[in-house]
Amino acid sequence: MTDWTETYRPTTLSEVRGNNKARDALREWAETWEDHREPVVCHGAPGVGKTSAAHALANDMGWEVVELNASDERTADAIERYAGRASRNATLSGSAGGDSGGRQLVVMDEADNIHYQYDRGGAQAVTQLLKDANQPIVLIANEYYEMSQGLRNAAREIEFRDVSARSIVPVLRDILRKEGIGFDEEALERIAEANSGDLRAAVKDLQASAEGADHVTLDDVTTGSRNRAVGLFEFLDAVLKEEPAREALQTAYDVDETPEDLLKWVEDKVGLVYEGEELARAYEFLANADVWTSRVYATDYDYSWWRYATDNLAGGVAAARDHTRGGWTRYGGAPYRSTRDSTRDEVVRAIAESGGFSMSTARLDVLPFLAAMTHHCKPRDLTVAMAAWYDLDEAAVSYITGSGETTNKVQSIVEDAADLRADAVEEHAGGAFAGGQSEREHGDGADETDGDGDGDDTQQTLDADVMDRESDDGGDESESEADPAADDDGQAGLSDFM
Repeated sequence: MTDWTETYRPTTLSEVRGNNKARDALREWAETWEDHREPVVCHGAPGVGKTSAAHALANDMGWEVVELNASDERTADAIERYAGRASRNATLSGSAGGDSGGRQLVVMDEADNIHYQYDRGGAQAVTQLLKDANQPIVLIANEYYEMSQGLRNAAREIEFRDVSARSIVPVLRDILRKEGIGFDEEALERIAEANSGDLRAAVKDLQASAEGADHVTLDDVTTGSRNRAVGLFEFLDAVLKEEPAREALQTAYDVDETPEDLLKWVEDKVGLVYEGEELARAYEFLANADVWTSRVYATDYDYSWWRYATDNLAGGVAAARDHTRGGWTRYGGAPYRSTRDSTRDEVVRAIAESGGFSMSTARLDVLPFLAAMTHHCKPRDLTVAMAAWYDLDEAAVSYITGSGETTNKVQSIVEDAADLRADAVEEHAGGAFAGGQSEREHGDGADETDGDGDGDDTQQTLDADVMDRESDDGGDESESEADPAADDDGQAGLSDFM
């Protein structure tokens, strides 16, 4: 059965329900765009029709849609490649004429997920794109005030409000009539009330209730719709602790969240339960799920790819577990609204900048292995070296290792890492910190670091300093001299893992 949310997506603005004011404002913006040439940001809760309205508008105006999903391709280079050039094209034919049917509507979803400090110029690139564009641009956001101030100031605002139950019922009625399925009015009212505000969720519940039926009754709604009693924490317990792969996958289908959001939850919480090889295997499945969710947007919103993402994030992660677990786990709050998510972004940024590669590579390829190697801060010397290398604070060390941020263990590791960095700085300061006055007077001193006195060699020294400390901790002196990358536990230096 095809997804009804896609089959019955509005094709014209007149079909957009429950947000008449926003719909009319969007139409007025488009029809007068030649006069003001402003971009627009449509914001509101998930499922209220923002993206559908943008596509319906393009259809009404005869505009081609150029789409960019901010969460997948949000670097400055990607924005320029996918949206920048399109936004500067005068018309599809390349002419500068004013034929509205030849315009392109640039739609950028998840604009509230672009941040200056994390996305390598993403927000600046979008702001510049808005200023330079010769084409109409629609930004889509769930949380308006999570967008950068620069983006908010550069675009007109249109708010999409939650869709009332009264507006949802006619949509459900129309769908069943087109499907040739009978219904009891109270059944549709029950679905609408249960999903008040989220039209997309209501359509999903309707499809679940009507599957295999020729008439939808109230009993069908009660027994056939998605099990809304399954909450996120119950889902996490099923995947991470309790259920085998098949049952965990079924639980994922009963949660009122998209695979994209479920991926964020599992990725954020898996380190609280899994460790070692379990954790490494789980991260491989999560990386696969991330690829499949990205495929949705790369194929013009073909949501059929979501099933493969769910297979990996639920069934795959459950299969990565060695055994079931009991007890209670404190999962904490939502990953995309918590300080933990902010900490993760900081950690990923530090890894990416140190290694000279992308945020995606840092998050999917490097971070999982750091977490596996330093789980619960073991081995300690390697954890100290990691914290020193990336200049991590307690929150970052806690995030990577899964240890409590306020524990003495984590605090002592951060303190030792700070000492390690300080020793490296002093070693390369050319005597600037002690007994180096005469050398500085003769022009030596700090310039001995690398020729320009900027201390660029400090990071390389961290690795050597770690090796010296590891040898002093009881390693075989002859082995240390023969192989400076080994300590008494056979642990390699941090640079060997980078």
